[in-house]
Amino acid sequence: EVQLVESGGGLVQAGESLTISCTVSGFGDDDYVIGWFRQAPGKEREGVSFFSNIRKQTLYTSSANGRFTISSAHAKNGVDLQMDSLKPEDTAVYYCAIRSGPILYADSRMYPYWGRGTQVTVSS
Repeated sequence: EVQLVESGGGLVQAGESLTISCTVSGFGDDDYVIGWFRQAPGKEREGVSFFSNIRKQTLYTSSANGRFTISSAHAKNGVDLQMDSLKPEDTAVYYCAIRSGPILYADSRMYPYWGRGTQVTVSS
């Protein structure tokens, strides 16, 4: 069974940094993409950042806005997302998801496996 668990969310003040993690188990393929998505109250889920394990490539959407960095976390068999200079508008539930293959899709419909999310709240 494929399982994804997000961790590291919390409450921070504007301008601070936070790193959230995604730990994956049960996914028996080295060729995959892990993506980070977020969903704020009343808004649609949006893609943030993506990592291809086989190509070691990354993709950032405008939501990441040059402030986020995704990296492989081998010890966790997943990825970390470092978020710097956080703003109140970054407040959301952050989800990680995984799919097979090397293509860095930003469309959430392309990801069959999801975690339950971790809350990130940025106070002003």
